[in-house]
Amino acid sequence: MASAAEQMAANMSWGAIGKAPELRQRIFFTIGLLIIYRLGTYIPVPGIDGTALRAFMEQATQGLGGVLNMFTGGAIGRMGIFALGIMPYISASIIVQLLTAMVPALEQLKKEGEQGRKKINQYTRYGTVALATFQAYGLAVSLQNGSADGVPFVADPGLFFIASCVITLVGGTMFLMWLGEQITARGIGNGISLIIFVGIVAELPGALAQFFVQGQTGAISGGVVIGVLVMIVAVLTFVVFMERSLRKIHIQYPRRQVGMKVYDGGSSHLPIKVNPAGVIPAIFASSLLLLPTTVSTFSGNQTGPVMSTILAYFGPGQPLYLLFFAAMIVFFTYFYTHNVSFKTDDVADNLKNQNGFVPGIRPGKRTAEYFEYVVNRILVLGSAYLALVCLLPEMVRGGLGITAYFGGTSILIIVSVGMDTIQQVQSHLLAHQYENLIERSQLRGKKRGSRNRRGAARR
Repeated sequence: MASAAEQMAANMSWGAIGKAPELRQRIFFTIGLLIIYRLGTYIPVPGIDGTALRAFMEQATQGLGGVLNMFTGGAIGRMGIFALGIMPYISASIIVQLLTAMVPALEQLKKEGEQGRKKINQYTRYGTVALATFQAYGLAVSLQNGSADGVPFVADPGLFFIASCVITLVGGTMFLMWLGEQITARGIGNGISLIIFVGIVAELPGALAQFFVQGQTGAISGGVVIGVLVMIVAVLTFVVFMERSLRKIHIQYPRRQVGMKVYDGGSSHLPIKVNPAGVIPAIFASSLLLLPTTVSTFSGNQTGPVMSTILAYFGPGQPLYLLFFAAMIVFFTYFYTHNVSFKTDDVADNLKNQNGFVPGIRPGKRTAEYFEYVVNRILVLGSAYLALVCLLPEMVRGGLGITAYFGGTSILIIVSVGMDTIQQVQSHLLAHQYENLIERSQLRGKKRGSRNRRGAARR
């Protein structure tokens, strides 16, 4: 027989959202803040020649322009106040997480509960300000030195422009960070992830339109258009399947005695995802590989011979770029999983403290070694899956000459964020059904109590 929770989950439908006022308020709150984010991408940084910048970004769409436009929701193409996007915060979060796993003082701080978590979040914000300031200054200097067809990007260059540009861009990033935290606390889903998700989805219609225009003009054949669309659907299906794939390790719990009663030992499963690191390795690898291109994107032909050689071999779509991209995805998948997302020693210690054990494996060190063995074998498949999904669109775009940008990292973000948000909505709906069930049981109890009192009065 199915349990009460399983029956409630089976009877749950999306029409129940209208009957859950708290969930409805959270959804409207999230949508409102995301609309504010989208409006901010259209507010330009003062002192920028929008026409010259737009012409330059149209030419750079095949390279870095397409990547940055996709992750910033088109803000960098219009040089809006959110041109840096939320990426400085994500980079700072990844760096702090890695340092927490490697620095004993930070690791101890993480174990101090709520106070330690607040302190780590404070360090992350400081790191966000530092990274955003560095990136904003580099972008301001590049804009000041850049031009398109002889027309400079900045009408009135100088110290005042650099200061105003840096302050505006850093302020925009910090405001986005605040928006994401508000969505996480008072909305639905992870706010930071939803901001990236909305930015990517907002750029999809333009990328598809550009792709179909290439088909209409004969730049690519109709068969290629159909084949690419089929490939996108197949990759999305494959990503959903892999993100839901688990390796279950059987866990046994011994009998225990509480007072005079003896409870039989139970069993459960420890689920290990095929991709425990999520989309973090792809984002981190992309950020590092795009760093040389980011430095010289807006400076035109004013790069030195060393930088020109690096850009020639490590530009998006180049063989060395693809090779190092795959290598760094594999490296960061193993590194992030073992140091952050699934620390085998901590999992084994927690299991030992709960009196659980893997059948045939001694608790403690032997269990940690067994977990490490299993995770290493799983990550062979997980890292290969991440590298394939990230590299396949790049190779198809480069081989077929497609100018519209839509990378594998974007697909991973869309699928993972979409699945996480839907899961949270379903959790809120399930909690609302539990509340209704409890209220009904209390009302029935009151009715029965009142009837009993009436019967006693009659007697």
